[in-house]
Amino acid sequence: QVQLVESGGGLVQAGGSLRLSCAASARVFGNLAVGWFRLAPGKERELVAVISGSGDGTYYAEFVDGRFTISRDRAKNTVDLQLNRLKPEDTATYYCAAGAAMSRRVDSYTSWGQGTQVTVSS
Repeated sequence: QVQLVESGGGLVQAGGSLRLSCAASARVFGNLAVGWFRLAPGKERELVAVISGSGDGTYYAEFVDGRFTISRDRAKNTVDLQLNRLKPEDTATYYCAAGAAMSRRVDSYTSWGQGTQVTVSS
């Protein structure tokens, strides 16, 4: 199981931006599909975005509405999630997860980080 560590969360005002980073313990991470998920109070964990191992394929949840971008940084062995035009409803703990292939299902990802908190104030 790949060890993952998220960073970059924080407190921002509505309309602001954050860049989240998911760092991996092994180079093999670069060949895995990586998803960003979030868990908000009173809600179920939901998919935010996914990127393929190659980096050529991406998927975004409908609520993203063009505001977020997922990308791979091969040199740093990270998968990043750029969050723009943040809304209060984006407030959640954001987790990255790795799996063998792209999927929208939570249970398709078996390696998870500890999460990073994103709080958006109005």
